[in-house]
This record gives sequence, structure tokens and C-alpha cells, in this order.
Amino acid sequence: MAPPGALGRLSLALGAAVAALGSLLLVAWRACSPSAGRWGARWDPPAGQLDFSMRQVLVLGLDGAGKSSVLHYMASEAAKDRTAPTEGFNSVQLDAGGFQIDLLELGGSQNLRFYWNQYLSQAHVLVFVVDSADGPRLPTACQELHCLLAEDQRLPLVVLANKQDKSDALSVAELHQELALHTLNGQREFFLLPTSATHAALATATGIWRVKSLLVELLSQL
Repeated sequence: MAPPGALGRLSLALGAAVAALGSLLLVAWRACSPSAGRWGARWDPPAGQLDFSMRQVLVLGLDGAGKSSVLHYMASEAAKDRTAPTEGFNSVQLDAGGFQIDLLELGGSQNLRFYWNQYLSQAHVLVFVVDSADGPRLPTACQELHCLLAEDQRLPLVVLANKQDKSDALSVAELHQELALHTLNGQREFFLLPTSATHAALATATGIWRVKSLLVELLSQL
């Protein structure tokens, strides 16, 4: 029997290989069907508008932060069913009127975070989702976020202080400090929004509709 350490290394290696294969499949899948998504319907531009513009939003965050739920309610505010954690990636397309928004979510497990920065160069906006009630993992979220920001000094950033409906959720001010957002340079557009990615919160001040409106406003300026 192999020693426990060897089994652990083998598990990590297999996980990385699966993630790498998933990344390659994602590239091929998006090339063959750029407007297919887990929840979003295929959108075909009207005749004469073949130069329909695409804006990509990269949605990242640790596993369990609520990224899939954010995309879920972005795609359909009427949907009430729960969403399962993302093992690889999700993609949702939204029609914003003059352009299309492509929301690409990558899984937040440790073996998938290694591949996050490979998608930054194609993104117009980075959305980083944080579980406001997961205090023990906030230092990890902070580290991962700042590693991403170091790759691109100007990419607009939207941080979602998610799960504000939880009784032990940190406030926006507390998360601003915990995530060291005061250290960001002035060259980057930055927003920190309190959110609750639940159906019950859709009509409240923490509803996902605010995120959708902000993204449309940001991307319309490009």
C-alpha cells in the first residue's frame, strides 16, 4: 500500500490533470458554441448585426462563496431552485441591449484556482464573490484576490460581499478591511456590493439585480 503522503500527492496531481483537461474542453466548447450556457439560452443577432459585441465578465471566488447562485439569478430572477457547487465552469449569456454579456464562472476549489489567471486577459470585468459569513477563510480569499489583481493593474473589479442574509455575516466595512481593499491603486475601477444570492432577497437592497445593473453600466462604457 502506498504511504499516505504519496496518495495525497497522487490525488492533487489527478485533480490538476482533471482541471487542465476541463480548461481545454472549455476553450473548445466556447469556440464551437460561444453562446451556449448552463442557464442562458442561445442568442442569435438580428440580420444586419453580425458585428454584435461581446463583453466577458470573469466570476471567481472560493468554493462555497455563492458564485453559481449569483449566475443563477442573473440568468433568471424567476427561478427558485437551488444550484449545486461548480466542479469546473459555468457560462451564462445576457442580452444587454447593444451588446451581449458573457458571464464565465470558474470553480473555486484549490486545484482549480491555479488556472484562474489564465482567463484574466479575456475579461473586461472581474467579479470576485466572497462568503461574508466564512470568517476563517477570508485570509485565503484575500490572498487569492490580490494574486489576481497583481496580474492586471487596470481590470475593473466588483467584489460581492455575499450571504449578507446570514446572521454572522461581516459588514461591507469589515470586509473592506479584511480583504485589504484599501491597498488598491487608483488606476482600477472598484466596487464593493453587499449581496444575498437568494430568491427571497431579489427585491431587497442586497438583491442580485443591483449587480446586473452595475455590470451593464460598466460594460456599456467600453
